Amino acid sequence: MRHFLFLLLFLSFSEAIMAQEEIIHSVYFDFDKFKLDEKQATETVNFIKNIDSIRIESVQIFGYCDDRGKESYNFKLSNNRASVIQKKLVASGIKNKIIVTIEGKGRVMIDDDIIENLPEVRSKNRRVDVVINMKPLPKIQMPGMFDMVQKKHIIGDRIFLGDVLFQKGSSKLTVNAKNDLEKIAKALLKYKNLQFEIQGHVCCTPPYQKEAIDRDTRKRELSSNRAKVVYNFFVVKKIDKKRMIYKGYGTAKPLGKEPQYDRRVELVITKI
Repeated sequence: MRHFLFLLLFLSFSEAIMAQEEIIHSVYFDFDKFKLDEKQATETVNFIKNIDSIRIESVQIFGYCDDRGKESYNFKLSNNRASVIQKKLVASGIKNKIIVTIEGKGRVMIDDDIIENLPEVRSKNRRVDVVINMKPLPKIQMPGMFDMVQKKHIIGDRIFLGDVLFQKGSSKLTVNAKNDLEKIAKALLKYKNLQFEIQGHVCCTPPYQKEAIDRDTRKRELSSNRAKVVYNFFVVKKIDKKRMIYKGYGTAKPLGKEPQYDRRVELVITKI
């Protein structure tokens, strides 16, 4: 019985870890160096500051070296690399209490059969990984809102794409978003009668601005770009273009929940 309870606890803990979202940013170093250049420093700080701060649970910093040199020396060097990143983040206003791990991992060994592109492989191992552990968002439950396409819908039903939530200023799909859209696309191919509007949304603009700037295009078209990227994804997945349109709504349709929910795209059924 004791072993059974332990197994249940272990499985629950494992599922919680797997469910936790991680975002990783890597910083690369020259051979035998731990000096951080200003460009990389700025990119690393901006990487964290562009993430919704209320969702950051913790930050972990792991340093690595390539396979050359003595093991003891490489542990020291990898620790120095991790430490210089931690100091830069704290100096830039990142709270030290959320940085729960600063660890040098030492050498990253290379398989003996790797001969091609050996310098490039080694350069990728001379790095620090900044791992952002994100708090999970609670599921939304609202009348007429679904998290998956249903066999039967009524006009006006909304499919909330829970994993298609964007970073600040971004219209790029994450890996989680693409996985969610794969499932949605399969359901849409199954229920071919449904027609729908792909609605893009944004949050957190000043009151006098109803649309946000896409940091890639530098134009005030972010919600439209978010809808369009989902539209294009469905086109690639062979969803008939006649079944769907896309439109950006800016800040016009907030959910009244956490801001992250408004960096979203959802499908609204327009014809059955």
